[in-house]
Amino acid sequence: MTDRWTKSRVLLARAEKSLPRGVNSGVRATCPLPLYFEDSWGCHVKDVDGNQYIDYSLAWGPLILGHRHPKIVEAVRREAGRAHIYGAQHELEIQVAEKVQALVPCAENVVFASSGTEAVQLALRLARAFTRRNLVVKFEGHYHGWVDSVLVSNHPTAEEAGDAHKPKAVLGSLGQVPNACDNLIVMPWNDPGVLSDLFRQRGQEIAAVILEPVLCNSGCLLPDPGYLEVIRDLCSQSGALLIFDEVITGFRLSLGGAQEFFKVKPDIATFGKALAGGATLSAVAARRDVFDLVLDGRVVFGGTYNGNPIALASALATIEELSLGGGSLLQQTDRMGQRLMSGIRDAASRHGLPLIVSGFGAAFALHFTAKRDLRNYRDTLQDDPHRLREYVFRALAEGLYVLPDGRMYVSAVHHEEDIEETLRAFDRIFSGLADRTRPRV
Repeated sequence: MTDRWTKSRVLLARAEKSLPRGVNSGVRATCPLPLYFEDSWGCHVKDVDGNQYIDYSLAWGPLILGHRHPKIVEAVRREAGRAHIYGAQHELEIQVAEKVQALVPCAENVVFASSGTEAVQLALRLARAFTRRNLVVKFEGHYHGWVDSVLVSNHPTAEEAGDAHKPKAVLGSLGQVPNACDNLIVMPWNDPGVLSDLFRQRGQEIAAVILEPVLCNSGCLLPDPGYLEVIRDLCSQSGALLIFDEVITGFRLSLGGAQEFFKVKPDIATFGKALAGGATLSAVAARRDVFDLVLDGRVVFGGTYNGNPIALASALATIEELSLGGGSLLQQTDRMGQRLMSGIRDAASRHGLPLIVSGFGAAFALHFTAKRDLRNYRDTLQDDPHRLREYVFRALAEGLYVLPDGRMYVSAVHHEEDIEETLRAFDRIFSGLADRTRPRV
C-alpha cells in the first residue's frame, strides 16, 4: 500500500536535525506520525501530502470557532495594520476584560498573559500571598502547566503513585528540583471523604485547592454530582482559596465556563485556549481583593507580551461571536458533540469493542477499557494503550484528525454532515479494530 504521508515523513526527518524529536512541544511527538500541515478551513485541515481531515484536535483545543473564522480573520487583519505590540495600555485590554467580567462569575478583575502555564503561576502566587500560607492541594491526573511547581502527579504510573487514597507526589520530568513537591499535596479526584479528612487535619495550612473542574487532561472525567460544592465549602471554611483551571473548560463548556455550568464560584480562575479562538492569550480572573496584591506591587506579575493587541482582537471577536443568541453556538456545539459521542458508543457496541466515551459535547475522550465507569485518574490506567494507538492511526487513514490521548474536541463549525461522515468513518475504524482482536479459526 502506498504511503499516504511521504512528505510529512521527509519533513520530520529534516526537522529532527534542528528540533528535538522534530517538534516544538513534547506531546506532539506522541502521535503515531507527527504530520505537517499546509492549509485549514472551518473544521478541516490539509497536510503537505494533500490528505484532508475533519479536525477534532482543534490545535489541542483553542479553535472553538474552527480554522480561519471570518470574524477572527477580519479582527486580526485590522489590528495587525495598527500595531503588533505596544508594551503599554490600549483600549482592547479594557474591552476584553469587560467581556470576561460580564460572563465569568468570579471575574471581579482580570489580567492577561500568553499561556495557561503563566496564568496558573500567577494564580498560585496570588493564593499564597493572600492567605500567607504555602500549601497547595492538587489532584492526581490534573494538569496545570509544565513548570516545576505544578508538574506533579499528572500522569504517574500506579506503582509510582502508591496508595490510591493517599497518592504520592510524583515529579513529572527530569530536571525538576526534588523540593518542587514540598508545598504540594496530591489528592484523588472525586473522593470527598479523603479530601475532608485532609482539611480536618491541615486545613489551616492550605493556601489553595487547584483543579480542572472537568478532568480534561486525563480522560475528560466529570466531577461527581455535589463534589465541586464540597470542595468550595471546605475552602471557605478553612480560609483557603479555590482555583479553577479553566484553560480547557472556559468559553467551551458554557459562556461563563465550568463555574457557570456547575454553579460553583471559585476565588480565582485561569483561562486560555478557546478564550482567543486560536491566538496566543491566557487570563486570570479573580476577586478584586485578591488582585489588590498586584495593584499595590506586593505580588510581582509582568510580561512583555501581556495584553498583546492582536491576540486581544482575536479574543474580542471570539467572545462576541460566542455570545450571540445568548450562547447559541456553544449550545449547538454541545448538541453536535453529544450526537457524535452517542454514535461512537453505538458503533463500538455493534462491533463488540469495550469502550467508554467520557466528557461533554465540546470535549470528550475515548477509553478502550473493560471498566464500566471512570471516576478518577487511576481508573484510566486500565485503558488499552495499544488499541488506542491503532485507533488513532486508523482514524488518520480515514480522514479524521484526532489527538493521541483519545481526546476529541468539537467546534462551533462542526455540522451535521461532518458528524455523519465521522460516524461512517468510525464504523470502518471499529470494524478493523474488531477484526484484529477476533479469534481466528
